[in-house]
Amino acid sequence: MAAVTAARMMNGGGGGGGDGGGGGGQVAGVGASMMEQLVPEITTHALSYLDYPSLCRLSMTNSSMRRAANDDNAWKALYHKDFTTEQDSVIPANGWKAYYATTRAIVNINQHFFDIIRERSLPDMGRLWLNADYVKCFHASGEYFSGYSGVLRSWQLALNWEPGVNFQVRDVRSRVLPGVAWVTMKAYVGMEHNHNNNHPMSMTNVFELHNGQWFMVHHHSSVMLADGEVADQPAMLG
Repeated sequence: MAAVTAARMMNGGGGGGGDGGGGGGQVAGVGASMMEQLVPEITTHALSYLDYPSLCRLSMTNSSMRRAANDDNAWKALYHKDFTTEQDSVIPANGWKAYYATTRAIVNINQHFFDIIRERSLPDMGRLWLNADYVKCFHASGEYFSGYSGVLRSWQLALNWEPGVNFQVRDVRSRVLPGVAWVTMKAYVGMEHNHNNNHPMSMTNVFELHNGQWFMVHHHSSVMLADGEVADQPAMLG
């Protein structure tokens, strides 16, 4: 609905019929050129109110909307709204639309990692990690594992030992480069019940692209402490 409304507004208003014969045709002509009459800043501002699905649907309405919806500034604004403004100076090689789509894919894969932990699914964890000898995993307990087999054994122990954990993830920041991406975040356990005494974990996940699919190659987790605090031995998960 948002995409349709935007298309109507930017193409000259509502879809009412041409009252008054020739007058209606004149209005339609003016409306059809409204998109070209708008300065880029106004167009970008108008499109900034749309979310990702609406902007994609808008690009399929007509040629004027397709040009507007594929504008790099519109996707840069959406990226800043949905993800972060930290990368304002970045110039993506394939444009902001492709950069947005790849970032969204990485964020979704990163969330899948936490879904796997909550569901305690070792097979899914095995499919998430790249089968390579250089993958690394640093758990919040301080234990370190290297190589695909070692990393999977660590997760087998963690998922069998710990109950299903529902992490609350905050402050997610991602960076995507050709073939590699990383995500940093804070992860809380049970923050809704014990927020004041619950220290977040600082986590970093690194992914590599192989044959069109993203795989995890590095995970690091550590407990964030306030000045002067001493950490209890944390659980392995994380």
